[in-house]
Amino acid sequence: MFRRSTPEPDLPPTTDKVGGKGRPTPSRKEAEAAARARAKVPRTRKEQAAAQRAARGDASRKMRAAMKTGDERYLPSRDRGPVRRFIRDFVDSRFSFIELMVPLLIVSMVLGYSGNPSMIQLGNTVLFTTLLVIVFDIVMLRFRLRRELSRRFPDEPLKGTTLYAAMRSLQMKFLRLPKAQVRIGEKLPETYR
Repeated sequence: MFRRSTPEPDLPPTTDKVGGKGRPTPSRKEAEAAARARAKVPRTRKEQAAAQRAARGDASRKMRAAMKTGDERYLPSRDRGPVRRFIRDFVDSRFSFIELMVPLLIVSMVLGYSGNPSMIQLGNTVLFTTLLVIVFDIVMLRFRLRRELSRRFPDEPLKGTTLYAAMRSLQMKFLRLPKAQVRIGEKLPETYR
């Protein structure tokens, strides 16, 4: 009476939900353990300090890695964005007299302590010439950078860009952070996003 009249072929079971979750439902024990792990809040000050230390260590590891690779997600806020990335690449792609500053300052210091008046005079000349050339180089960097920034990023404010570029150019190339992503003389891309 309540039986089907014709047998239907065996079909795979269908679900109402399309694209299911793709994993088995956890047992009650597993679900409760996961909920307890998520809800576990450090209770003592010692546990809280350890959790904060672990979080800071993780964040600083990610930031150090980003400084080497240039990953925008973990860079400090002062280094984020396409304008800052362009400034870093612009400074790193040009040869700067500032990179010779440290050796020339060492030479002027050695000449200054030689005791010979003519060598002291030569050391002072090297020192003041180095400083003048560095000032001239920074002024030229500022004008070229401002021209490129206004051409490439016309709607962006230029406040702080000169100081950012000058501070980066005053560092030795191998000590710059974030690490240089371009070589000296390399042509920069037209768009930065």
